[in-house]
Amino acid sequence: MLSRVANSMYWLGRYLERAENYARFIDVNFNLMLDLPPDLKAQWEPLIYITGDEHLYKQKYTGFDRKDVVHFLAFDKDNPNSILSSISFARENARVIRENLTKETWENLNELYHFVQRRSEKKDWIKDDPRAFFESVKNQVLLLYGLAESTVARTEGWYFRQLGMNLERADKTSRIVDVKYHILLPAPTLVGTPLDFLHWTALLKSVTAFNTYRRLYGNIEPAKVVEFLLLNKYFPRSAFYCIREAESCLHKISGSSDSGYQNTAEKAVGELRSRLEFTDVEEIIQVGLHEYIDKLQVKINQISDKVNTNFFQIKDNFITQNSLQE
Repeated sequence: MLSRVANSMYWLGRYLERAENYARFIDVNFNLMLDLPPDLKAQWEPLIYITGDEHLYKQKYTGFDRKDVVHFLAFDKDNPNSILSSISFARENARVIRENLTKETWENLNELYHFVQRRSEKKDWIKDDPRAFFESVKNQVLLLYGLAESTVARTEGWYFRQLGMNLERADKTSRIVDVKYHILLPAPTLVGTPLDFLHWTALLKSVTAFNTYRRLYGNIEPAKVVEFLLLNKYFPRSAFYCIREAESCLHKISGSSDSGYQNTAEKAVGELRSRLEFTDVEEIIQVGLHEYIDKLQVKINQISDKVNTNFFQIKDNFITQNSLQE
């Protein structure tokens, strides 16, 4: 496969997952507001920290007003990670490789792009309740995932898109856990209170994990939630599951066995998968959750860099005149 096509497939997966994640946790925060005590102000600042774009946000806005946060995360063209930007980048990558996509995939992605553009022009962030917009974005992205699952051949292009999706999902899940642990509660004295329970519930709902968690673990306990979202081997949005899937995609792309590696990207993702597989939640808490997640995010970024180096950068394979003379 051409590196240009592989690169577009990879980033198509990442941008769609990014848009769906943003729509997901904004929508959950709106729902959380309905359950908060009347004397407690809704918190929008954590959503900015989840994305890692707090420096860009502070350059444009003062304070963390709901409308400013929603505009920045959903419709701000100057934010390269907003829903509008992510869907636009996803569509552009799809346009470049349109001949490699099914007709239904292109049509639905194009429809999603124009839907987001229309809602931006109508300034949906000003509405008191814009949840219908975020629900539509989630459903449209999930429809694209369903189309791909049912109609796309499992060739290199499929695995590059799945690779991008899983790395993006692992990164966003880890960020959600990190922000909840450090920012979401207004005071340490509220740990273990009904308000704390509401916030952990909102965190699980933001990754559509609440019902699955309750079936597997029962009561809401912080350590168990951390274990579920970072280390669980069966939940598709846990960090471990996503990294294991990313490793499998790289093996399929390279044609290597599941027990070895052929390039630095496979080596890096294998090392991270092994570290997560043989870690338990007590070790994470002992090291410090924030510190552990920081290292996890650095590792994910390094894997992405190595994927770019090994598969997307054009290598100079021409023999120079000097080398011929030598």
